[in-house]
Amino acid sequence: MIDPVVTSGLVLREVKYKEADRILTILTPRYGVISAIAKGSLRLKNKLFSACGLFCYSEFTLYPGKNMYTVDEAQIKTVFHELSRSVEAMSLAMYMSEIAIMLMPTQEEADTVLRLLLNSLYMAEKGSIPLKQVKSVYEMRVCSVCGYLPQLLMCKGCGLYDGKDFFLDPLDGKLLCRDCAAREGHKPNLDPGALYAMRHICLADDKKIFAFRLAEHSSKLLDATAERYVLTHLESVPKSYSFLKSVLE
Repeated sequence: MIDPVVTSGLVLREVKYKEADRILTILTPRYGVISAIAKGSLRLKNKLFSACGLFCYSEFTLYPGKNMYTVDEAQIKTVFHELSRSVEAMSLAMYMSEIAIMLMPTQEEADTVLRLLLNSLYMAEKGSIPLKQVKSVYEMRVCSVCGYLPQLLMCKGCGLYDGKDFFLDPLDGKLLCRDCAAREGHKPNLDPGALYAMRHICLADDKKIFAFRLAEHSSKLLDATAERYVLTHLESVPKSYSFLKSVLE
C-alpha cells in the first residue's frame, strides 16, 4: 500500500468536478504546487468541506495517484475569511495565487514562496497598508525568490549608487542611472523613493518587506515598474490581471 503524504498547504485554486468533488491546486512547502482531488468536499457535511476551500491554509493527508493526489484528510490551520468582504482584496489574492501557479516554484523555493503568499494575504486582509503596495511587494519578492532577482545595487553602466532617477530594465533586471539609460534610449522609471523601496523589497529580511512608506508619486512608479517586471517574466498575462486592474485603478 502506498504511504500517505502529510503536508501543510495553501489552496490556490478550486475547480468543481462531477457533482460534489473539487480539484485543488495547492502550494506546499516541500513539494511546490501540486494538484489534488477532494472527493465529496462540496457537500456541507463532508469532513473535507471547510479545510479544502479557496485560500484555506490546511494540514493535508494525501495519497499519491497517477495524475494527482487524493485528499484523505484535511485540518484547517488558517482561513482568510476577511478577503471575501472586499472585491479589491479578493481580486488581488486571486492574482497573487495565479502568479505562484505560473512561476511553479521549485522544491527549494516553495517554502519561501508559501510564506510570502501567506504574509501577503494577511496584509491584504488586514488592510493596514494600501493594496497596491501589497501587490508591488509580492510581485518583486516572488520574482526575486524564483530566479529573477534584479541587480539593484548600482548602475550597471557607471557604478552610480544613488541619484535623482534610475531605470530598471524589466527583461534583464539591470539598473541604469538617468544618463546611462538615456544613452541606451530608455526613460527613468524609478525615482529615489521608488528605488529605495525596490531595494528594500528584494533584499530585506522576510519579516520587514512590508515595512516602508512612500510618497504618492514614488508609489505610482513602484507599482508600474513592479507590475511590468513580473509580467515580463511570466509566459502569459494572468487571467485575473484585467479584472484586478479594473478594481484597483
